[in-house]
Amino acid sequence: MESILNTPANSPISHKNNFALARIASVGTAVPTRVLSNADLEKMVETTDQWIVERTGIKQRYIVENGVTCSDLAAEAAKKALANAGVPATDVDLIIVATVTPDMMLPATACLVQHKIGATKAWGFDLSIACSGFLYAMQVAVQFVANGVHKNVIVIGMDIMSSIIDYTDRQTCIIFGDGGGAVLIQPSDVVENGCFIDFLHEVDGSGGDFLCLPGGGSQMPASEKTVADKLHYVKQDGPVVFKFASKRMPELCARLLERNGLTGADIDLFIPHQANLRIIKAAVDRLGMPMEKVIVNIDEYGNTTAGTLPLAIGTALGQGRLKKGDLVLFAAMGAGLSAGATLMRWGF
Repeated sequence: MESILNTPANSPISHKNNFALARIASVGTAVPTRVLSNADLEKMVETTDQWIVERTGIKQRYIVENGVTCSDLAAEAAKKALANAGVPATDVDLIIVATVTPDMMLPATACLVQHKIGATKAWGFDLSIACSGFLYAMQVAVQFVANGVHKNVIVIGMDIMSSIIDYTDRQTCIIFGDGGGAVLIQPSDVVENGCFIDFLHEVDGSGGDFLCLPGGGSQMPASEKTVADKLHYVKQDGPVVFKFASKRMPELCARLLERNGLTGADIDLFIPHQANLRIIKAAVDRLGMPMEKVIVNIDEYGNTTAGTLPLAIGTALGQGRLKKGDLVLFAAMGAGLSAGATLMRWGF
């Protein structure tokens, strides 16, 4: 791929690099109002605040009230992103929802969001790859925009993880929370206005069983037995997933930077998936960058799966740490086993 990293900020982007003809134009986030603290979890399972913080970096997470769905929060985030861009919902061409906690198996949550926000001219679909979902969905959106097919694509990363978590399982219930966000992907004609530069994604299906939800699919359709055996909850082999994430996420980031002639020192801001603070620090050490260049909000939100990256973008904007022209590196990893990294120039 032809690099545009040395292109002057006010120069037109070469059409030879179509991937660079798309940008994030606006952001919107949404989380529930109910907070589940580590102190609350101490009353539910055998754990302590100190144990959770030392092993994950998480201090609290947000959990939906009964009746609040994935499409409810997704629509809220999408409306905020559109309002921030000054774009009416009727101008939206496509809606992509990255989630593993849809309102129901069918229809797709994107269809429900389309109706709730009044995007009457849009089509849409869901994308399911768990924690890597938002990063992967952005790349799909970029292709539609960079190829000139669409001008306004909403990408949503949203999960209601409390709906598939066993709150008697200490290994999983301390990690996950609910919430996420949305971005609006639009065409970009000059680097100054922001652009996607490059990406690397991969999956290793041989590790699929190490982080999964066994029940409810065609392999184990819902039955009295699957419910009794708690197979409709997330199952995780923590040590295996931790080892994979600590190794593969930084490796992909390093490869992506190397092929673009960069090092960690060239990155203005690193926005990683918020799975575990120790995993984030392992990636930072591998890339040789200071924590001052890294967005960390896992202490407040926990792991919201596909929702972590848009929430982290929201945190970066709220803290004034994202500036026009910044070189930004995104990274994610999760079930699949999947991983990915994306490099972009921020445009606002």
